[in-house]
Amino acid sequence: MRFSHKQQKALLWWNNSRYDGIICDGAVRSGKTLSMGLGFISWAMASFENTDFALCGKTITSVKRNVLSAIKSHLSTVGMVVDEKVSKNYFDVFLGGRKNRFWFFGGKDESSASLIQGMTLGGVFFDEVALMPRSFVEQAVARCSLKNSKMWFNCNPEGPYHWFYREWIKKASEKNLLYLHFKMSDNPSLSQRVLKRYETLYSGTFYKRFVLGEWVTTSGLIYPMFSEKYIKEPDGKCERYVVSADYGTVNPTSIGLWGLYDGKWFRLREYYYASKETGQQRTDEEHYAALEKLCMGVNPDFIIVDPSAASFMECIRRHGKFTVKAADNNVLNGIRRVANALSEGLIFFSPSCTSAIKEFYLYCWDEKSDGDTPLKTNDHAMDDIRYFVNAVIKNNGGDDGFFVASLSRN
Repeated sequence: MRFSHKQQKALLWWNNSRYDGIICDGAVRSGKTLSMGLGFISWAMASFENTDFALCGKTITSVKRNVLSAIKSHLSTVGMVVDEKVSKNYFDVFLGGRKNRFWFFGGKDESSASLIQGMTLGGVFFDEVALMPRSFVEQAVARCSLKNSKMWFNCNPEGPYHWFYREWIKKASEKNLLYLHFKMSDNPSLSQRVLKRYETLYSGTFYKRFVLGEWVTTSGLIYPMFSEKYIKEPDGKCERYVVSADYGTVNPTSIGLWGLYDGKWFRLREYYYASKETGQQRTDEEHYAALEKLCMGVNPDFIIVDPSAASFMECIRRHGKFTVKAADNNVLNGIRRVANALSEGLIFFSPSCTSAIKEFYLYCWDEKSDGDTPLKTNDHAMDDIRYFVNAVIKNNGGDDGFFVASLSRN
């Protein structure tokens, strides 16, 4: 396998190095994870014996997929034997007479820090460290107390006020860490055609973040690409139907009926009820009656519902007419997927869906927040559209299981 100069440095920096660790950030698909993963295991096997190490991701599943699955076959070509204990979340690596153990950890929230507390590690590898809470990262770093232990960090950029950017990247020199910034062109496995495709799919802030690898802030409309070209009806009868619902009592309830025609999804009609405007709240049964009316004449595959709306989901199940599923409520990934679905021409909206169309022109980022946070206004149709795309379209392509966003935040 051929490695670029930047990848070779990420792979071999530890050999006779004065640094205590490495940070690699930058563009998506730039080869950071593969070269760092191979380097981490190689360094561990060359430097230690019968020692514990940690590989950390936002979830155990993601770090297994992103790191171990990517490097496993390459390790065998250099004589390493990997023995994975799936149920125990670790794997052992054997090389000659040496053996070391590598544990998987998920750093999804503040409580995750307790999972790694008490361990003694020869080194730690963080995959997508910017997605993890600071308490977990710093607890894992504190576990590296053995002589010659080292820390390995990789991530894609977030906002310029992110704690990892301020406390680690900006202070890499004083922490005695090697800092490498990757671009897509640092990955020799990407063809010029693929590089061009990524450059055209991204725009605005996400172009700056994911193509140029910059830590830039967010502002303005979340979907600035939305225009009248997305407002149209299908030319014929749809072959499948799905319903998405964002449920509210004080806040509005937004439900959309979607139909698949000629490989594209159309929001055919919607139900949008705002109790603050009418002065009267509706019950689960009243919302369910509206759902049945919305689906009149069609048989949807399932109803995807806001995961916090337990009582409404139970109401739907009790009637026995529709299959109901809890939505994936990952906000930022969902926004990326919706943006890409628009860019790829995969979703359209009937002129009758006035609430959804109105919200597209009003849905904005919260410029006062430190993170990537939408304003919690004009967002209820936006939420149910996001649930739909997360459930139905997300596996059609893109990076890390979701669509690569052609999203502008400027």
